[in-house]
Amino acid sequence: MRSRPFVALLAAAFAAFASLASFAATARPPERAVAVTFDDLPGTTAALVSNDVPALRETTRKLLAAFREASVPVVGFVNEGKLFLEGETPAQAEQRIGVLRQWVEAGHELGNHTYSHRDLNTQPLEWFEQDVVRGEAVTRRLLGEKGRTLRYFRHPFLHVGLELDKRRAFESFLHGRGYTIAPVTVDNDEYIYAAAYAEARRRGDAALAARLGDDYLRYMESMFASIEGVSQDLLGREIPQVLLLHANDLNADRFPPLAAMMKARGYRFVTLEEALRDEAYRRPDTYVGRWGYSWLHHWEITEGRKRSPAPDPPDWVMKAYEAAGR
Repeated sequence: MRSRPFVALLAAAFAAFASLASFAATARPPERAVAVTFDDLPGTTAALVSNDVPALRETTRKLLAAFREASVPVVGFVNEGKLFLEGETPAQAEQRIGVLRQWVEAGHELGNHTYSHRDLNTQPLEWFEQDVVRGEAVTRRLLGEKGRTLRYFRHPFLHVGLELDKRRAFESFLHGRGYTIAPVTVDNDEYIYAAAYAEARRRGDAALAARLGDDYLRYMESMFASIEGVSQDLLGREIPQVLLLHANDLNADRFPPLAAMMKARGYRFVTLEEALRDEAYRRPDTYVGRWGYSWLHHWEITEGRKRSPAPDPPDWVMKAYEAAGR
């Protein structure tokens, strides 16, 4: 028969083990999912150090290498007007199309972001619909080369219209052309960091570029934390998120640690198709208005709630962005 001190010691050991197991379970990040999308392909001009073809090829190469390393499937949304620049020859346009082809050859999907990246809020509906059609030709051809079809549309600026009738009419038009609207839940001010970053690199200010890149990662983590909270508050759970980024030099340089941050928060990378299977993306949505918001904010407003606040870049980043625009 074991002695009482031995039994007590054994019980204490089991209790300590159970406590450690419980801590490990709570310390483990929750299982989350995110679909990564990139707008303004082949590149966001204001956020590129250079928009010439060799530089654009290199930016694209770095982005695609980062996606491959982190096993991230991406949908890239194209503005075909960026392929045909005033003063460039048809041969140069083909070179830009070749940059876009890199995305497809790497196994990623392309979507339509309109030809001209104009604003549905301000453009006549008929004109805007024609800009969608105009933005299909090259993208359909490149996808067709790989036996794929064009199926996703993303609103420029995330603007869905100022009047519900116009929003619904445009959605009906998209449905008739076989499109699925690509919503966004993790909207953010990445474009502010990206424009300031590109300008710092153009000026040779490596210290500012590094500072901007570091703070971009901090800011994006705060944005994920914010959206996770909104999702829990509104839906009682976290849904597969849809992240909006842009094709620019900031992401070409900083996507690897950005992907690592998402993984550390418990995210696995999924296709847009998989994310949109979640029933949350079929919630009622009657939002219209001046601003382009996360679809989580659409759903808040539709329910009559006040839109949840989101993190902002710090003042020094805003000042660098404003200086970049001069």
